[in-house]
Amino acid sequence: MAYWDTFLHLGDISLTLAAAAGITAWLLAARAWRVAFWWSVLFVACIGLVGASKIAYIAWGNALPALDFKAASGHAAGITAIAPLLFYLPIRHRGAAARAAATAGGLALGVLMGVLLVASDEHSAAEALAGWTLGATVSLGGIWLAGELPLQRPAHGLLCLAVVFLTAAWMMRSFPFGYLMYRTARFLSGNSVPFPWG
Repeated sequence: MAYWDTFLHLGDISLTLAAAAGITAWLLAARAWRVAFWWSVLFVACIGLVGASKIAYIAWGNALPALDFKAASGHAAGITAIAPLLFYLPIRHRGAAARAAATAGGLALGVLMGVLLVASDEHSAAEALAGWTLGATVSLGGIWLAGELPLQRPAHGLLCLAVVFLTAAWMMRSFPFGYLMYRTARFLSGNSVPFPWG
């Protein structure tokens, strides 16, 4: 179970946001302004939809009981949104088979995240699938957009990604994302007691 917990933490919002910032830095370093902009829009929309679904449940109890669905999984969405691009960008200068394998590996990592979330009773299958689908849409959209990048060696991009990721992860290490979500839900609904997740 300890191994599962360690892996599940890779989907924490603080790490996925930091990784997304690193990917954006890589794209900006490549002077791919349009790609960086649209990748950022896709990622923010994904995280926004996950957050909105969680707030809707916490605030008003919006759910689909028949599917055991309360809100999309943020961990599944986050890791699936970033992992394929993190695997894809460094090997863009290689052949199509390597790029396809990198993309598939990132998507498979998202599937593994979803399976472990369900196995550990953190989310239902429907919630994990919804998160994975959102994340896959973002990552595949980002990879499609990245098709117009020049085929250059990845050293410069990797350096930019690493610096921005480490800086952003350090800055967000104790940011109260969950607390702000609950406060937002209470403010919007006027309910003093949020709907319980468990």
